[in-house]
Amino acid sequence: MEFRLLGSVTVARGAGDLPLGPAKRASLLAALLLRPNHPVPLRQLTDSLWDGEPPARARSVIQGHVSRLRTLLDAAEASTYGVELATQGAAYVLRMPEALLDAHRFEQLVTRAQGQQSVADAVVMYQEALSLWQGPALTGVHPTPPLQAAADALEEMRLTTVEHLAAGYGRLGAHAQAAAVLRAEASAHPLRESLSAALVTALQRAGRRSEALDCFHQTRRLLAEELGVDPGDELSDAYAVALRGQRGQDGRRGPLPQGQGCRHDHEADTAHTVPNAHTPHTAHTARAEDHRGEDHRGAAPGAAGAPARTPAPPARYADALDLMPRAPRGFHGREAELAQLSRAAAAEAPICLVTGPAGVGKSALAVHWAHLHHERFPDGRLHADLRGFSDTGEASAIDVLREFLLALGVAPLRVPESVTRAAALFRSLTADRRLLVVLDNVRASEQVRPLLPGGSECVTVVTSRYRLRGLIASDAARPVPLGVLGPQDGTDLLAAVLGADRVLAEPAAARRLAELCDGLPLALRVAAARLADQPYLTLTAMAEELSDTTRRLALLDAEDTGVRAALHLSVRRLPAAAAHQLAHLGRHPGTHIDRGVAAALAGTGVEEAEAALDQLAAAHLLTYGAPGRWVLHDLVRLYARDMETDPRALPRLLDHYIATGLAAAGAAERDGQPCFPLHADFHAPAYVRDFRDRDEAMAWYAAQREDLALAATAAHAAALHDRAWRIALSLWPLMVWRVLDGWAPLLYTALDSAWADADLHGQSRVLALLGWVLTEEGLTEEALPHLEAAPLLAARSGDRSGQATALVNLSLAQASLGDLDQAARGCVRAAELARAAGDPTTERLALYHLSRHQLDSGDWHQALESTTAARAAHAADAQSPSRVLLLAATGEALVGLGERTEGIRCLDEAAREAESTGFDEGAERALGALLQLSDGEDGEDREEGEEVEDGEPDAPHEEYVAPAPHDAAYRSRYDKVRARQGVRA
Repeated sequence: MEFRLLGSVTVARGAGDLPLGPAKRASLLAALLLRPNHPVPLRQLTDSLWDGEPPARARSVIQGHVSRLRTLLDAAEASTYGVELATQGAAYVLRMPEALLDAHRFEQLVTRAQGQQSVADAVVMYQEALSLWQGPALTGVHPTPPLQAAADALEEMRLTTVEHLAAGYGRLGAHAQAAAVLRAEASAHPLRESLSAALVTALQRAGRRSEALDCFHQTRRLLAEELGVDPGDELSDAYAVALRGQRGQDGRRGPLPQGQGCRHDHEADTAHTVPNAHTPHTAHTARAEDHRGEDHRGAAPGAAGAPARTPAPPARYADALDLMPRAPRGFHGREAELAQLSRAAAAEAPICLVTGPAGVGKSALAVHWAHLHHERFPDGRLHADLRGFSDTGEASAIDVLREFLLALGVAPLRVPESVTRAAALFRSLTADRRLLVVLDNVRASEQVRPLLPGGSECVTVVTSRYRLRGLIASDAARPVPLGVLGPQDGTDLLAAVLGADRVLAEPAAARRLAELCDGLPLALRVAAARLADQPYLTLTAMAEELSDTTRRLALLDAEDTGVRAALHLSVRRLPAAAAHQLAHLGRHPGTHIDRGVAAALAGTGVEEAEAALDQLAAAHLLTYGAPGRWVLHDLVRLYARDMETDPRALPRLLDHYIATGLAAAGAAERDGQPCFPLHADFHAPAYVRDFRDRDEAMAWYAAQREDLALAATAAHAAALHDRAWRIALSLWPLMVWRVLDGWAPLLYTALDSAWADADLHGQSRVLALLGWVLTEEGLTEEALPHLEAAPLLAARSGDRSGQATALVNLSLAQASLGDLDQAARGCVRAAELARAAGDPTTERLALYHLSRHQLDSGDWHQALESTTAARAAHAADAQSPSRVLLLAATGEALVGLGERTEGIRCLDEAAREAESTGFDEGAERALGALLQLSDGEDGEDREEGEEVEDGEPDAPHEEYVAPAPHDAAYRSRYDKVRARQGVRA
């Protein structure tokens, strides 16, 4: 068990992090952990949980959080570790061995490092201390002044330790590593002069004088702009040294920061110092030969004091120093990733971090790149499989170091037994070499750090299924993310394995195979192996087999390898909460996931769900889509479906969608009423998004449309009919916005569920909406039976608003069949019903359609009266579709009455507003009316070739000059709208 403050406040155990819950509970735990084994008074806890005046129930809230923490600790058997959360008077105390707290271990390591005689040993301890940091201290707590002050104090300790580490690197002559460590921190803390001064010094001593001077000037300008001050003495002195081009007494040594406590003596120098360009060749050779166990009696004749870099070893030695596996066969594509890896490897002492999901080809990319660039590494290439995700267990650091040291020529009996000394020797022996070190299949950053070479011209390539943010933070590793192959690259990989002829004979099937394999190279290779083993099996037949989702994973397994086996190794390393989340994501019928969806599926809070999603993304089992959204690949989804889950996962998700859909509809039509009541066993989700305005709600609908449709279909298939039709109905604002987007299949599914649910309200609402959609699609005869049934069912259910809506929609079908009088009577009745129900939105809708029927009858005065009444009842929503339609109808009525200028102004305003908001139906209506006016004119008022400006008027309403309606711009805009709707203009 481990308690963590250096990053997110968590309690880690073997099975995963404890689900702490809300931020205030994490804040309470943090306040107790900041004073372990000491009573923390209630008042101090209150200050840590609330910023400002606490609520009256603060004491009971704290007691509740304490009770929940105790339950979590008891469930995790914390007492077996000596952990107890006890009450002591008016205070609480967390009794625990302080070694379980990462902040305590950090301070201990730093203190021990400061007392080391060996600089190299001190550096190792500083590295280990910094590796405990997983992000900003106290992440996830409520930012009250006491906790913020504690976080700032911890961050100050971390930065001081970084400076000590860099100084240690400098004492060892590893100035490039010192600069790499300092640069990241100086960028994050540009006003901390001590960091900038240390970076200037490290860059100067590494021979990068121009960068050192640039660093000073950037800091100087920032200090002047932000604080209005000049650089202090420390930074100014470092600049002066860099300006003179001085590299220090011996090009590598300089005083450690005051108080660091590392003592320097001859033994430490000869045993652990990393050689650099100014180390005499004889001394370096003597140390290497001594470790080989040879009888060394002195320096090589004639080489004393030679300042040149150690020459490359003889060719026969370089040939022997090659632990790289053979180049992967059938490697194809990845040009962009290979180029990115080459760019990352071009830096000084680089660590290139190749990350990606299981089976994506990380190892193949690293080894392929190593063989492509073997000439860059004349001193050899080292490779180690750290087995971070293997069933056989991880490779130990000492075993890997032993293999590396033996390859470097160290005699077996001379290999140190401790990781610390073996790592120091490895760095020393690689300091002046040009080596490639590939560390494959890494699980955690701490596996890598002891295995990093010491030379500035050495390149380290790390591959991992995890993102290893700690390695990026502490060692400036450069990420090279590796994604799945696109359809063409996947097809080319099949051709590379099967032969081009076989793939070219069935190109469509080959592309379909690549898609069914999710673009995953491992899956493609297994599929290719099955095809190669069965030459009679066509690619089309294989694609048909893989299309069966119940068999796909089994077909993509081959003996002891395959997709299922690779995913199993990733999943078994997950914390319990992340594995729980993944299992429930497999029940998601859609493709996109946000934290609300994840929380609903897993039955957790949104904070726990978001943390689990981050862990899954870090393990490349999820990929980031748009901000706040994740994507689950098909093969991972199929694997997750076989994991054990709560049977209530799908109902919870559906209820989440229903609640969020109602919230979005409320934001889209703020004066409207919910189109359905909640079902009897509705499960209120832990989180429902709050939409700020109509635009945000409509953007959510557009982004979620496919997932909502899939959710409704899944509900229907699972016989959750009360949820299926509600989810479909919740999309009505988007249906109004995009009526010709093919909604009928979804609504027929919803109607089937409404009948199965025996819900009159649902039946009438779905019938009315389906009938309207079919009418708008020109399928009036198909729509009419639905529309005639809808008002009767609504009346039987007592839903007067629904009855009014159904009558309005029926009137549209009647009007399209030529019965304008009956259509108008239906709208008058609908307006009366809506008014009696206290539903101004539906009343306005009825009046608008009444005006349309009156316009079609040429009754301009009554049409204007109807639109005027409807607009008077309209809410102040400048982007409502009903406002656009009413404005257009008003314009048509005014033109019919002879008020041409004002009518055209209304039509033009309606068209522009509809276009700006993406309301295609409204734009088509207004622009079509303007073009009809154009068709009735002879064009005598405009000379040939005259252009009319297509701009929105800036003048006040009374000074408005209407644009000529026969302007070609209207035709162009109208054609664009029609094209978007998929209709031939």
